Amino acid sequence: MLIRPLLLRIGCSVITVSLAFAAALYAQTTHRFTEGLSVQAPANYGREAVYTDVLLWHYYQGNISTPKPGQSIGESDTEEPLVWTSVAADTSGFFRPQPGAGGNLNSPNDPAGPGRIDRRTTSARQPAPQRRRWGPAYLYLTYPSAKAQSAVLNIRGNSAVLINGELHAGDPYRMGWMHIPLQLKKGLNEFYVRGLFVAATLDFPAKPTYLNTDDLTLPDIVQGKDKSSLLAGVVIVNASSKNLVGLTIGSATQGQKAEADVPAIPPYSTRKIAVPINASMVTETGDVQSQITLSQKGKALDQRELSLRSVEPTVPYRVTFVSEIDGTIQYYAVNPATGGEKPGDALFLSVHGAGVEAIGQAQAYQSKDWGTLVAPTNRRPRGFNWEDWGRLDALEVLALAKEALKPDTQRIYLTGHSMGGHGTWFLGATYPDKWAAIAPCAGYPTLMGYGSADGLIPKQGRNALENLLLRSSNQSNVPAYATNYKPLGVYVLHGDADRTVPVSYARQMRDTLGRFHPNFSYYEYPGGSHWYSNESVDWKPLFDYFSWHKRKVDTAVHHIDFITSNPGISASYYWATIYQQQTPLEYARIILDRNLQTGEITGTTKNADLLQLDVSAFAAGQSLTIRLDSLSPVQLVRSSGETSLFLKKSDNSWQRIDQPGLDEKGPHRNGTFKEAFNHRMVYVYGTKGNALENQWALEKVRYDAESWYYRGNGAFDIIPDHAFKPEDYADRNIILIGNANTNSVWNTLLADCPIQVSSGNLIIGKQHVSGSDLGGYFTWKIPGSNTRTVGVITGTGLKGMQAATANQYFAGASGFPDYLFFSIDMLTKGPEGILDAGFYDNNWQISKN
Repeated sequence: MLIRPLLLRIGCSVITVSLAFAAALYAQTTHRFTEGLSVQAPANYGREAVYTDVLLWHYYQGNISTPKPGQSIGESDTEEPLVWTSVAADTSGFFRPQPGAGGNLNSPNDPAGPGRIDRRTTSARQPAPQRRRWGPAYLYLTYPSAKAQSAVLNIRGNSAVLINGELHAGDPYRMGWMHIPLQLKKGLNEFYVRGLFVAATLDFPAKPTYLNTDDLTLPDIVQGKDKSSLLAGVVIVNASSKNLVGLTIGSATQGQKAEADVPAIPPYSTRKIAVPINASMVTETGDVQSQITLSQKGKALDQRELSLRSVEPTVPYRVTFVSEIDGTIQYYAVNPATGGEKPGDALFLSVHGAGVEAIGQAQAYQSKDWGTLVAPTNRRPRGFNWEDWGRLDALEVLALAKEALKPDTQRIYLTGHSMGGHGTWFLGATYPDKWAAIAPCAGYPTLMGYGSADGLIPKQGRNALENLLLRSSNQSNVPAYATNYKPLGVYVLHGDADRTVPVSYARQMRDTLGRFHPNFSYYEYPGGSHWYSNESVDWKPLFDYFSWHKRKVDTAVHHIDFITSNPGISASYYWATIYQQQTPLEYARIILDRNLQTGEITGTTKNADLLQLDVSAFAAGQSLTIRLDSLSPVQLVRSSGETSLFLKKSDNSWQRIDQPGLDEKGPHRNGTFKEAFNHRMVYVYGTKGNALENQWALEKVRYDAESWYYRGNGAFDIIPDHAFKPEDYADRNIILIGNANTNSVWNTLLADCPIQVSSGNLIIGKQHVSGSDLGGYFTWKIPGSNTRTVGVITGTGLKGMQAATANQYFAGASGFPDYLFFSIDMLTKGPEGILDAGFYDNNWQISKN
């Protein structure tokens, strides 16, 4: 028998193999990429709405042919040509531009923290290695498939990957559990990987649908507490072309069973789902096995065993809960007080550093005899730098801990390390009325000065529109509203030899506090690196300092000095609320004094348009006089049962008004695009466009689902426009993908919106722009709801839609106004490609503030 040779392309090499060898190749269960091409291509994905990516721009323009060694990309305007060069993976499986570059890549790139001791003991500056600085890069990989078939891609170290033209999320922290199901086409399959120090494999699973236990969210079985209704988070992989519906997930734990329905899982996607666990029969401590079964119509599709911990209630333990952000399973850790949790004790909220698990954070402390410590997760160990959804996670856990533990509300304290030190600075300034004292450890105050993995928030934009976008990040700039710390005890702890977060950040805040704060303490640990021992957080003088401070009761607070940049994030301090601003997301400030005996409130305001004042502390029938900004006083009599009043600044005077309708902006719904990604959001993608537009909409939803899962340990429902029924989602936010021509839900949700997008046309108020390459994001209030919003990801044509694919809104602290529009040329021109950006006024009309 004559065996004919077959030409295959593997990586960037063409080799000749026999059909017998080819059959063996295609039968393998795992393929490791070992050869490819790389190119250094300018790209910037930071903490901004604006992003640039030269290679992606050329790809969307159709300028890139099959890469070859020595070939340049398109017509480059950069100083150096973008030339593809051959690169091979080393024995560890990672691609490197030169041998040894990048160091040890086999573990996640985490800084020192609990469980990861920083062994550097000297503060002397080490000489920088003499090597080339590697900038943004793409890696081109290929896989030849003898047939169309399902596979699962796993890449470590990348920020994204184009798979046959579809953008997918990456694994920038090299965690190893980012699995992307995909459909390989017959012939050459192309992978453009954003990143250089990466390892990549293709797996060919034996089952089209299966459970993956690489990334679990697990509760602990705590003796003496409810064990019958625990929840775990487990990933389901759908590596098939079917929309999976009618699935159930069940568990069996020492003879006790529990079962729940599974949400629909779209083709070639994954979703982490909730698994109910009844551990009521577990009475001993130690490891406990729970068998998990995924079924469809009574038929088992896959089974796995979960190993759970059973612990006494006196040691640190994990608690899972259903998050109101997106309805997914999250967890926090508890370190009980010595002798057990007791109502009326203190509560310490400790926020962890980058890469640190909440349970590791809790275990870093010795139990205290006067309070219980609770450590939230920030959605992920890296999460969102305790801003955005990390901030919401911290607030959720604080509320759950107060409900479960019943602490003394005047003895609630906030502390954290590294990224958690930033979280302490941020949460302390943003919500100063929640804490008795705060203690940032090894923390940086703002992402403008210390950017971490996603980069910096720029201090200055390159044009007026970029400055407006950066204004939307004002809440992140803690030093700008540091006077909010004045009523709090503040203890600053930092190692003086810290090379991860230099001690200069602590000294910066010491100097800032020194200008106004009457009661703060500062300590530099001699020779302390970033993590020198558990004393990096569990420092006795710090907790002694906490014990000396109590949060004031509401009726004892008569002076208020409070700043916010966004009432939708933080609006109130005790009895005063900045309900609306004059200029959206500029800093607003109130300095107020009240006298309960004389019935007076006096003070000044800045950038406040509407105030809400709680007057319940005044006597019923008492005459009140309110003097603000040296304007004419507002005089009234407090009626019986009246608890608050509203004052609006109009015609250079303050006037009392009735309570504004919830259809106006306010703390309940203040706009900004990022606000839409909350309240158990539902993605609705368009199916009424042409084939490429419909394909983009579905791909965009998958990309956001992967990104949200990776960054936020989350998931959301995904439905096509024709399946959407408003009454089914009345209390949930909607993310709409498409435009008025491609998404049939558009007119249902956006008929009265002053922003309209259709094929080839964009209307923003009175502005009308034509073109098919315009993309953008905006938010709007959902008809019939006073609290819910719709976020829209849109384009006037395929190129505009492609420009809107990048989800910079998931980057922690990136600033997004109410609306933002740009051309596809933003990918090469940056802010020069922005068409318009701005805010609605407080009545949801287009404003040019």
